[in-house]
Amino acid sequence: MKSWFFKMAAALAVVLSLSGCGYNDFQRLDEATKSAWSEVVNQYQRRADLVQNLVNTVKGETSFEQDTLTKVIEARAKATSIQVTPETLNNPEAFKQFQAAQGELSSALSRLMVTVERYPDLKANKAFADLRVALEGTENRIAVARNRYIQAVQEYNVLARSFPTNLTGMVFGYKPKENFSVANEAEISNAPKVDFGPAK
Repeated sequence: MKSWFFKMAAALAVVLSLSGCGYNDFQRLDEATKSAWSEVVNQYQRRADLVQNLVNTVKGETSFEQDTLTKVIEARAKATSIQVTPETLNNPEAFKQFQAAQGELSSALSRLMVTVERYPDLKANKAFADLRVALEGTENRIAVARNRYIQAVQEYNVLARSFPTNLTGMVFGYKPKENFSVANEAEISNAPKVDFGPAK
């Protein structure tokens, strides 16, 4: 009987110590960052799909500058070739590669949109106009998803770096996670301009 009592008391002590040292918070916040990350990836994939349709539409303009179009195609291929998983969050190098590839696609897409201004027939194309609206909405969704991810990671990292929960993190392998860099945030704040307006 005493043995059973001591075992129950020990088990209760373990439960209380885990809840008091942040273990449950690590579980909750780790899942929150993974969920937020999944939404970021989903929105970037949506953009990649729209860019492919956009490229196909622009190809219909036979006189369109091929160099600009080729750069978009190459940037999209590079961005979609990077395999991203929840483990990417714990791999600084993989995370930076993902950021860089998405940044290159944003830049190439911006150049494409500026170039389109010189092609009134393409600007007036209904399919292109519909893609423009869809792309504009996706850029907004990307910004929202990224902000949610940034906030989730900040909350997680505060827990991972604070005492005494940082000790729990070390014991159970919960390391601080990578976040979008300041330079990348500056680039994203200038999202590709997709507002064309009526042809002149």
